[in-house]
Amino acid sequence: MPDNEGQHSVARRDGGWKRVVLKLSGEAFAGEEQLGISPKVVGYIAQAIAEAVAKGIQVAVVIGGGNMFRGAELSRGGMERSRADYMGMLGTVINCLALQDFLERLGIETRVQTAIHMSQVAEAYIPRRAIRHLEKGRVVIFGAGLGAPFFSTDTAAAQRALEIGAQAVLKGTQVDGVYDSDPRKNPAAVRFDRLDYNEVLTRGLKVMDATAVSLCMDNGLPIVVFDLMGKGNILRAVQGEKIGTIVCPPDV
Repeated sequence: MPDNEGQHSVARRDGGWKRVVLKLSGEAFAGEEQLGISPKVVGYIAQAIAEAVAKGIQVAVVIGGGNMFRGAELSRGGMERSRADYMGMLGTVINCLALQDFLERLGIETRVQTAIHMSQVAEAYIPRRAIRHLEKGRVVIFGAGLGAPFFSTDTAAAQRALEIGAQAVLKGTQVDGVYDSDPRKNPAAVRFDRLDYNEVLTRGLKVMDATAVSLCMDNGLPIVVFDLMGKGNILRAVQGEKIGTIVCPPDV
């Protein structure tokens, strides 16, 4: 094990990232449908991750569960919030297993680790074991969020990235970066190339939830927001190329 295990200090490779956490929304997995899993989308994501692994980049993934259940919405419908959140966590695991299947069809060794124990389908989340898998060239997919209600998978992505010593959280979205307003509703919306954490929080910009942004800010962990489905974008983001919007300390 390297001396810097678990710290945000993994060396950069050729100007790019060496170890990253890729944050994917559950909604993306549904493709053009509202619910379910699109084999076309998951296959596309798996192929891009496989290309990154072939280049020696260590990739961990956190997936949301919005294509299955959304705890907050179920709660607004009258369900007890913590129970609704646990249902959402289980939905993320379904997505994890789907991505694992597509990656392994491509010959990429993959491990799913979950914050809720379910030993028949996944490993328990153990940071040291996750790091070891990554060092061996395996993809690690983290499921079930943080294993506790009231926390989003954005926060889980930031937490896991810090625990495994990743250099960045890469958030794939439906737009090509962070805007001052919703570009799908406002054609005059302005995209940012670079932001600092405080600006994201004070302006309420839609990057990640405030808990996740604060966690990254406290530890100087960059967040890159990019268009997930743009051709070649996942590989560009994972390689550390300039893409989308980067949120980082002002002096970096």
